[in-house]
Amino acid sequence: MDWVPAVFIVFKVLVLSIGMFFAVKWHYDQGRKDTGKEQLSAVLRAGGKVAVLFVLSLLVLLLLTFALGKKLGLDLTFP
Repeated sequence: MDWVPAVFIVFKVLVLSIGMFFAVKWHYDQGRKDTGKEQLSAVLRAGGKVAVLFVLSLLVLLLLTFALGKKLGLDLTFP
């Protein structure tokens, strides 16, 4: 029973990674098909901004979660 969460987490990460790859590939191909380099660079720049924003929001959420857990008195130390 201990292996079930690990398998589900790996499966979830794998499925989401494949989905993100094909979503980015499709948007990249659509941007390249339209007009050329100007629109392609705009699409890549926008994608980079979204990726940075996502990582920063994930980091903030992680820090807020640990701060709340510490305030509630939870033991959040890693073994």
